[in-house]
Amino acid sequence: MRLSTQPSAQPRFFLGVDGGGSGTRVRLVDEAGQVLGRGEAGPSGLSQGIEQAWEHIGMAIGRAFAQAGHALPPLSDCALGLGLAGAHSPAQCDRFMALAPAYARVALDTDAGTALRGAHGGAPGSIVAAGTGSVGEALRRDGRRVSVGGWGFGIGDEGSGGWLGLAAMRIAHRALDGRAAAGPLARAVWGIAGGQRDALLDWSRHAGQHGFARLAPLVFHSADADPAARRLLDEAAHALVEMAAALDPDGDLPLVLIGSIAKRLAPRLPPQWLALVVAPQGDAIDGALQLAREARILA
Repeated sequence: MRLSTQPSAQPRFFLGVDGGGSGTRVRLVDEAGQVLGRGEAGPSGLSQGIEQAWEHIGMAIGRAFAQAGHALPPLSDCALGLGLAGAHSPAQCDRFMALAPAYARVALDTDAGTALRGAHGGAPGSIVAAGTGSVGEALRRDGRRVSVGGWGFGIGDEGSGGWLGLAAMRIAHRALDGRAAAGPLARAVWGIAGGQRDALLDWSRHAGQHGFARLAPLVFHSADADPAARRLLDEAAHALVEMAAALDPDGDLPLVLIGSIAKRLAPRLPPQWLALVVAPQGDAIDGALQLAREARILA
């Protein structure tokens, strides 16, 4: 966690920020924890630009106050807890914190870190998140925090929507070449990206992680009729189990599955891991608000 404080400031408002590559969400609460307003804005993942991150965070904060019917107060009245994609990079964190406006408190963690806090209320536990990408985090009973996965699209993110979509496209390529049977999954991909070599190449060239992730539902929809789709889902579920086992070798921490892909893969997990799955106590913004309040104590 990175922390910046204004020693004499006494915040009256607390803001939890959840920011990533697709958008920024903010929740505004008062000192008693009552929700006053919410706001959204564009991406604030640090790898997309530090200045952009602060710009969109500021926009979302302004919209939260507007929804609450409050004029934007002095920055010294506000404590921020932020869970941002890209905050695993020390260099990016340093640049981000160096540009922090003069809020009373600014506490920064990764988006996975705040999701972990929110899921278990700050108590020991683990999360495996699989949506567009994938990552795992745990707070062990001895107080150690552990991260696995999250290496990014193309080289990691196993079991995620982007990973499934890319694998589905490879099946479509092979089927078009005649190297594999043209089953329901290959045909479904052709229906979206085109059934000719040039069309598939052009679509793949421009898709990016989010584009490939949009193919992931085709894998689930094809699974009943296509063995290749079933194998992909089994491989994805195994990847999530590998993350869970690396986070919790003894298999005794409560486990929260986060993200649409993780939840859809849950029935494919082995019984010993399904037995550890619990409902989350809160979300990443709840975890960010915990950060904001802890920053007040630590200052």
